[in-house]
Amino acid sequence: MKIHKEGYKIISTTLVICVTTIVVINLIFPAQTYFHSAMYLSIAIVIGVVVRFFRIPNRSLQSDSNIILCPADGTIVAIEEVMEQEFFNEMRLQVSVFMSPNNVHVNLYPVSGKIIYTNYSPGSFLVAWHPKSSAENERNTVVIQKDANNSVMVRQIAGALARRIVCYAKSGERITQGCELGFIKFGSRVDLLLPLSSKVLVTLEQKVKGGQTAIARFL
Repeated sequence: MKIHKEGYKIISTTLVICVTTIVVINLIFPAQTYFHSAMYLSIAIVIGVVVRFFRIPNRSLQSDSNIILCPADGTIVAIEEVMEQEFFNEMRLQVSVFMSPNNVHVNLYPVSGKIIYTNYSPGSFLVAWHPKSSAENERNTVVIQKDANNSVMVRQIAGALARRIVCYAKSGERITQGCELGFIKFGSRVDLLLPLSSKVLVTLEQKVKGGQTAIARFL
């Protein structure tokens, strides 16, 4: 397991605050009590939670040009046909993955191809499983053209806790399935907008893993 680079600053800041707290408390109250033990335990838990949030587990990524891979760890919360009006202006098949604070928060490219569109939109911070979060929350949109007939939209959506979406995609570059697209900090959602002809391979409430679970197949 590795720690994601987006976590270095937050983890370092957390460690400094925690160590400073311990030093100050011990200077003021040097005699060790149950309070000190509870403080040490609480601080250890806080550090563990923060470090765990930025973890990158060691995984063997699946790769298949006919498969749309899951871009994130989480739970499938929506499978529906929607009118996509930001780029395609047509009906698309939407598959949404809710990422809880306990999930790995790295986002991956679901297909290989060329990035033909990127756009950041400021917005609200509704809970990520809310149906309106796709259109109203802070979000970052990326469209990947796999080939002349198939393009996939990936939409990173901030949740009630998330306050920063990190996206490494650049319009015009060619990317590889399973490579890192970005990161969303502290609870979020990722939507996939697929061609209507795609065959969905997941079900509602299914637990999925980024880079390993096949979301759908191109037909």
